[in-house]
Amino acid sequence: MIDSPPRILLVEDNELNRALVRAILTRAADPAVRGAHLVEAHNLTQARAVLAHEKVDAVLLDVQLPDGSGLALLDDFAGHADVRRPAIIAVTGGVLPEQQAAAFAAGCDAILEKPFVAAQLIRVLTDSIASRRAS
Repeated sequence: MIDSPPRILLVEDNELNRALVRAILTRAADPAVRGAHLVEAHNLTQARAVLAHEKVDAVLLDVQLPDGSGLALLDDFAGHADVRRPAIIAVTGGVLPEQQAAAFAAGCDAILEKPFVAAQLIRVLTDSIASRRAS
């Protein structure tokens, strides 16, 4: 159970994909997810700027961004044991086992394969946020 509306950072360079996530969240049956505060970043640079000023519960992280691999964002959390890291969910079309292994090795908590359906997005978000808040 999520106590307060989650804060979610969506790092995605494709406007259609951002619109899809917005639509899914605003129509979610789960009121906690429907009430989520969504912050959007179009690339790694914008994502880093957001994370420098805001705490988020989860990051939906596109792996292939115009300014590099989204997985590079996980390096920013290394060495900050005193900071509670958000749940990191890699969103990728890369479904090869080695691509998924690389995402988990980088520190992702979950992987959401493109294309995804609303139920998958909601489930991975609620599961990842709940496990982070419980720890």
